[in-house]
Amino acid sequence: MTGLDPHEEKTTAETRHVQDAIPGLLAMLSGKKRVELENFTMEIGDLELWIPTGTGATPTGSTAPVRVKPTTLFTETFIPSHEEFVGRIHEVRLGATKSEGGSRSRSLVIGGSTYPPFVSADHLPAHPPVFALDVFDMPLPLSKVLKENVKDVMNDPAEWARMNVKKYGADMITVHLMSTDPLISDATPAAAARTVEDVLQAVDVPLIIGGCGDPRKDAAVFCKVAEVADGERLLLNSVTLGMTETKTLDLVARAAKEHGHAVLGFTGLELNKAKELNRRLYEYLPPEDIVMDLTTVALGYGLEYSFTIHERARHAALMGDTELQQPTISASTNAWAAREAWMKMDKKYGSRELRGPLWETINALTLLLAGVDIFMMMHPAAIRTCKDTIRMFAEKDAPVPEGVARWATMKI
Repeated sequence: MTGLDPHEEKTTAETRHVQDAIPGLLAMLSGKKRVELENFTMEIGDLELWIPTGTGATPTGSTAPVRVKPTTLFTETFIPSHEEFVGRIHEVRLGATKSEGGSRSRSLVIGGSTYPPFVSADHLPAHPPVFALDVFDMPLPLSKVLKENVKDVMNDPAEWARMNVKKYGADMITVHLMSTDPLISDATPAAAARTVEDVLQAVDVPLIIGGCGDPRKDAAVFCKVAEVADGERLLLNSVTLGMTETKTLDLVARAAKEHGHAVLGFTGLELNKAKELNRRLYEYLPPEDIVMDLTTVALGYGLEYSFTIHERARHAALMGDTELQQPTISASTNAWAAREAWMKMDKKYGSRELRGPLWETINALTLLLAGVDIFMMMHPAAIRTCKDTIRMFAEKDAPVPEGVARWATMKI
């Protein structure tokens, strides 16, 4: 008798059996680099992990290493990987010169990209992004920061457009026909068309024509404007899936095709909706007549969603999705919907005269990196900063602006 209960006797016997087998296992594993086990199971009871904290005493006879604060940044070289994409963004021409059937001094071509934007100076966009400054056909309650630049011309859309081109260097003009809204002034399509004619005579750059957002009224206005501006290659802003419910989408698309204009398809942060709208438009227009607006949300109110949707659309297009291969537009002026862009705040947040343009600039530059081709903007300083940034991106081995490299050590 051993004095052990049956369970203990069995455990002791199993232990001896394992111990006896160890020498043989070691001999079998000698010289082997890899072992594969089949039908293997292991049962583990309590498992304790001991992780050194590094707070123990320094061993006798040694000294702690001296930690030296770095004074410069490490110098590294970035070599981007080379990729090939099967897709290409369609080119869309806006504005028409006299030889092209219009009266503009030049036309602008957007799109044509075959590579993600500004990844490398060796893969620049086929056509640089263009900037349109806004004009409204009636006075609106604008932020003081915006109004101070245009207060003398707010009652004259033609003069407002002329100043935006001559003084602020706008590539295009966006004419917002807000007075046509049935809930505001309910101006007639004929009155809206006269405003567009006045602006066409005042400037010689391409135009974007914005409606009021009411599907039925916008359709009537766009059809009349398309007829009056025959051959000018306007961008009609915008058509929506909602127009299919009112059976007005086909009216605008047919008018655009008949009179030689392009249309802007607007959807709200939903790629499947954008693809559906493009499919509807392809029934009437070639891809070379269509631009996408995927929605721009203000910084602090969801700008990251806008960036994601634009980036996904551009990468899908380059990878071969034919229903997303349209150039895109951003209403970067939506940045002014953020209170932080225009309201008075504590001095530590800086003056709103600087904060507002910065808000709009960040909105535009963020979507520039997602591949947007046209930017609708309002503040002249924001446009100027964006254009300077694009020139810097496009220049090979461009020098780093003074002070930028000190970002890691700067104190604000």
